[in-house]
Amino acid sequence: MKTPQNPGDEFLAKQRLLVISPHADDESFGCAGTMARIKDLGGEVYVICCSVGDLKHYDGEEGVVTAGKREQEFAEVMEYLKVDGWEILYRDAETHLRLDMIPRRDLIAQFERDATYALDKLQPTMVAIPVSSYNQDHEAVFRAAFTALRPGVPPIKPIQPLVLGYNNTSLFWSLEHEKIHMNFYVDISEYLEEKMHALKLHGSQMRDAIHHSSAANVEAMTRVRGSEVSVKAAEGFMLFRQVL
Repeated sequence: MKTPQNPGDEFLAKQRLLVISPHADDESFGCAGTMARIKDLGGEVYVICCSVGDLKHYDGEEGVVTAGKREQEFAEVMEYLKVDGWEILYRDAETHLRLDMIPRRDLIAQFERDATYALDKLQPTMVAIPVSSYNQDHEAVFRAAFTALRPGVPPIKPIQPLVLGYNNTSLFWSLEHEKIHMNFYVDISEYLEEKMHALKLHGSQMRDAIHHSSAANVEAMTRVRGSEVSVKAAEGFMLFRQVL
């Protein structure tokens, strides 16, 4: 375990984090450093991955990346980050990249009570969800998760004290009023290596350095987020709710 240096260590050490990820790799783009830091400090981390499926990349150079390959990579990342539990909701090609075709109420039910690590069962203290974007799966997951996280009246419906929207490298291509506005930062200066290694384990999804989703660009962005709050590296989030 690294030597505690940040006043946020005591807070993060007590967290039970649930990350809701549309696809295998989104959790690492947005949260891998935060996940690594929470685990290192003694907290708990769980991940719901909504979908894996066969995928032919737009450039077509790698042929079809199979659902089995995506799941294998995801499992390796989960093991590397030492998460306490993870699951994949949908593994079929018909659902992959078509999560927007699932009735929103059905996705809400998965996040609220049906999934293994659903909110009602896990009762996380901290939840990270993808923010809205042009990707139809991300949009569907965001809308369903945001609804599932609506405030309730304990003990009828548990309320999650901290709800964050996490970043994605493609979010620069958004309508102005939908852009992520980062107002919550997690210092991952000591965990940048872990974040980058987790991303690289998603080998089938990594692009060349010029691409916005390349490892080089993610590292550069993470360092920029850090410079915004005067640390070496950080993950930026959009704060939706904090109850103290």
